[in-house]
Amino acid sequence: MSVLQKRKNKAPSRTQIAIKGAKDGILLLPNNQYRAVLEISSLNFELKSEDEQDAIIDTYESFLNSVGTPLQILIRTREIDMDKYPEDLGARLEDETEEIYREQLVSYDEFIRSLIQSNKILTRHFYIVVSYTHTTKGKADFEMVKEYLGLTVDIVAKGMNRLGMSARQLSSLETLDLFYSFYNPSAAKIQPLSERALQMIHTALVQKGESNE
Repeated sequence: MSVLQKRKNKAPSRTQIAIKGAKDGILLLPNNQYRAVLEISSLNFELKSEDEQDAIIDTYESFLNSVGTPLQILIRTREIDMDKYPEDLGARLEDETEEIYREQLVSYDEFIRSLIQSNKILTRHFYIVVSYTHTTKGKADFEMVKEYLGLTVDIVAKGMNRLGMSARQLSSLETLDLFYSFYNPSAAKIQPLSERALQMIHTALVQKGESNE
């Protein structure tokens, strides 16, 4: 059999990554497990004074002790697609009439192009994943799960605020897009998911998840 021939019994991506569905910003996983994902802003620890660093460490330790539930910290490093940026600079150059500004734009364009050719421009996003597992027998009450995760999300958000950072819970569509970019980085760069495509995936997963509950 050719190695290029598709396997007939190949499992769908949804099964391989173990996602039953997504609803109200919460991932529905097998075995009555649930996850909420928060995007966290960054903090430049190295620029802080020694006293400020000690205060941050103490506050972080206090925060971890107050959560009372396991947390997963995810750092997502992605390459920024800079292909369109030189095109935008070229369009600005065509519209610019002042010679001094045109010279500056040309110089800046040359700098950007040399930077892109010799370096990968990376961006980092930080996430905290909050978990809940329904351990008792029977079907879990989703509203109860949502309330429990909401309380934990609120604790995490307040803890991040005390550290000088902000926290925002991802919506169902944003969470699915995170998985898409993680498992298909090349495709996500060339063909990012549209809002309509995300909505279709979201609807399919929710219906699938609800039918399996």
